[in-house]
Amino acid sequence: MGLFDDIAGKVLGAFSGGGSDYSGLIKVVMGMLTSKESGGLSGLVQSFNQKGLADIISSWISTGKNLPISAEQIQQGLGEDQLRRFSDASGLSADDTRSKLAELLPDLIDKLTPEGKIPEGGLTGQGMDLLKKIGLA
Repeated sequence: MGLFDDIAGKVLGAFSGGGSDYSGLIKVVMGMLTSKESGGLSGLVQSFNQKGLADIISSWISTGKNLPISAEQIQQGLGEDQLRRFSDASGLSADDTRSKLAELLPDLIDKLTPEGKIPEGGLTGQGMDLLKKIGLA
C-alpha cells in the first residue's frame, strides 16, 4: 500500500461511521494544507509555533512519535475563524470539529511529511491526488 492509500485510509477511517458525511471537513482541511493563500502546511506550522504549540506540530512532522493534541489546543493553533470555516464546511458543531481535527491532524501531517520535513514545492499535488483517490475531487 502506498503513501496516499495509507493517508486516504486514515482520513476515511477517522471520519466514517455513524452514517455521517465528513467530506466537507476533509476537503477544507486538505484545502488549508495545500493553499498558497493560507500558507499551506508551512502556514499551519507557523501559526502553531506562534501560539506556543511548536513542540506538538514539530512532532507530527518529525520521524519520531507524534505528540497528542487536545481539542482546546486545536482551537488555539487554528484560531476561531479557521475553526468556524471548518465547522461550517462540515456541518459539524464546533466541539465535534475540534475533536475530529485533534484525531486527524497528527496522523495526516505525519503521513504527508514521511521524511521528517515539509516537501519542497508544498503539498498541492499530494493534496489533489489524495482528494481524487478518496473521491472528493
